[in-house]
Amino acid sequence: MTIDATIPPGKDKPTGSILNDPKVRGFIYQAVTLLLLIVFIYWIAMNTSENLKRANIASGYGFLNGRAGFDVGQSLIAYSSDSTYGRALVVGFFNTILVAVAGIVTATIIGFLVGIGRLSKNWLIAKLSMVYVEVFRNIPPLLVIFFWYSGVLAVLPQPRDSVALPLDMYINNRGLAFPRPVFESGSQFILLALIIAAIGSFLFARYANKKQMETGKRLPVLWTVLGLLIGLPLLTYFVTGGPISFDVPVAGKFNLTGGSVVGPEFLSLFLALSFYTASFIAEIVRAGIRGVSHGQSEAAHALGVRPGLTTRLVVVPQAMRIIIPPLTSQYLNLTKNSSLAIAIGYSDLVSTGGTILNQTGQAIEIVSIWIVVYLTLSLSTSAIMNWFNAKMALVER
Repeated sequence: MTIDATIPPGKDKPTGSILNDPKVRGFIYQAVTLLLLIVFIYWIAMNTSENLKRANIASGYGFLNGRAGFDVGQSLIAYSSDSTYGRALVVGFFNTILVAVAGIVTATIIGFLVGIGRLSKNWLIAKLSMVYVEVFRNIPPLLVIFFWYSGVLAVLPQPRDSVALPLDMYINNRGLAFPRPVFESGSQFILLALIIAAIGSFLFARYANKKQMETGKRLPVLWTVLGLLIGLPLLTYFVTGGPISFDVPVAGKFNLTGGSVVGPEFLSLFLALSFYTASFIAEIVRAGIRGVSHGQSEAAHALGVRPGLTTRLVVVPQAMRIIIPPLTSQYLNLTKNSSLAIAIGYSDLVSTGGTILNQTGQAIEIVSIWIVVYLTLSLSTSAIMNWFNAKMALVER
C-alpha cells in the first residue's frame, strides 16, 4: 500500500458531511432496519393480542394438559382418547419420524438403482429408468399420494378376500397384515448379540480399510459383516431356546385375526414419498457418476479390472462422495412433504395438530409448535449430513 505524502497526517478521512463516511452511513442503515423490524414485530404482536382478546381466546400452552377426546389411526406409543393434547402431538411427531425415516431409506435404495439403470448399456433398462424419472418427478407429490391411496390400495379386495403374500403376510383395502413378534424372557440377549455384531462389523470394516490402504489387499468385508449381523443373533436365538415367537395373522371367514396391521394411509404416504423422491435421487446419482473422470475407469480397465468391479469399486464410491450435499436437500424435502399426510388422514404431526387447533382454537401455539418441530428436524438432518459429508469428501492435495 502506498501513502500519499502530500496529505498531512489525520487529514485522510472524507471531509464535509458525516454521512459521506461509509462506516457511519452503514451503521445508520443497519440501525434504521433494526428499528423498523422491531416496530413491525411489535405491531404484529399487539394486533394478534387484540384479536385474541376479541375472540375470547386465552394464549399460552396450558391447553396441552387438556383431555384430547379423539382417537388417532396409528400410534407407536400408548394413547387413548383420554390422553392429553400434548401426548397426541407426541404421537403425531413419532408418526412423522417413522414415515420420514422409512421413506428416506426406501427412496435412497430405489433412487440409487434407477440412477444406475439410467446409465445401463441395456436399452430396455435405460429407457424404463428414464420413463420412471420423467413420470414421477414431473407430477405433484400430492397426486402421487392420491394415486397410491385411491388408485391402488382402495381397489384392493375386502379383508375376507385378502391377497396372501409370502412370509404369512396379507394385504387388503384395510392395509398390510404381517406377523407380530412376541418377545419373551431371554430375548434381551438377542438384542445384546445384535449390538455386539454391529460394533464388531464397524471395527472389522475399519481394520479392512486400513489393511487395504497399507497392502492393497481387500478383505471380505461384506460377507463378514453379514455373517456377524445375521449369524450371531441367530446363534443366540437357538442357544437361549427361541425366546421370540410370532403372532401370525390368520384369515377367517370375514376378517383377519392376529398379527399387526399397517393402515392404507401410512402405506400410501410411504410409497408416494419414496417413489417421488427416488426420481430426484436417481438424477443426482446419475449426475454424480457422470462427474467422475473417465480417466478413473480407463485406468482401472488398463489394470485389468472388469467393468462391473470398476463401477462398484472405483466409480460409485467417488460418485457417492459428490452427491451427498444434493442428497441432503432431497432428504429435507421428503421430511417436509410428509405434512401432505393430512390429505388422506394419516395421523402425522400436522394432521394431529390440525385436529387440536379446531377443538381449542389455539392457532398461534399450534403453528409455533409445527415450526419449531420441522425446523429442528431439518437442522438436525442437515447437521448429520454435513458431518458425514465432511468425513467422506475428497481431500485435494
